[in-house]
Amino acid sequence: MSTPRIALLDYGSGNLHSAHRALVRAGAEVTVTADPDVALEADGLVVPGVGAYAACMSGLLSVRGERIIGKRLAGGRPVLGICVGMQILFDRGVEFGVETEGCAEWPGVVERLHAPVLPHMGWNTVQAPADSVLFAGLDADTRFYFVHSYAAQTWEWEDNGTIAPAKLTWCDYGGRFLAAVENGPLSATQFHPEKSGDAGAHLLRNWVSAL
Repeated sequence: MSTPRIALLDYGSGNLHSAHRALVRAGAEVTVTADPDVALEADGLVVPGVGAYAACMSGLLSVRGERIIGKRLAGGRPVLGICVGMQILFDRGVEFGVETEGCAEWPGVVERLHAPVLPHMGWNTVQAPADSVLFAGLDADTRFYFVHSYAAQTWEWEDNGTIAPAKLTWCDYGGRFLAAVENGPLSATQFHPEKSGDAGAHLLRNWVSAL
């Protein structure tokens, strides 16, 4: 069985070193790249992201990352977004009153969490569906590492019966927000699996093994 080839998209935002190390640990051959051909040809694409939504989108656009994501998904080829790399998959983000257009792979808006203390930083549990691929084999009390002040807090995709409904994983911090989404070839986590120890390694192995 061949080793899955992962392209880790380098667009100026993201914890590339720890993500690279975690994906290798998960059993993948990893290339850090901004080359569209390499990103399109890989078995899986990982889109990391840290910092502000607008800055991440600016960086993504500079390497035509939104086109790479769109082309991969059009061909049913797996993509995994992490943290702000998840947020930019939605229609738009609003930070400090500034609205920024996202990749619009999913409807909805990323907004500030309604919590008394921000950022949401540290370990938290999530509520994953029983048929989740990402969380398969993980206990309900498993904790993952979060560091963010913004998130998608609703799921606005309308189920038309033509494709399988998305698998939604939620977390509570001052209210409910999406901790992960599995939607055909497109998956994403709001937390950092590469910083989540054995639990994050298990989740990444699940994703890599499904490629």
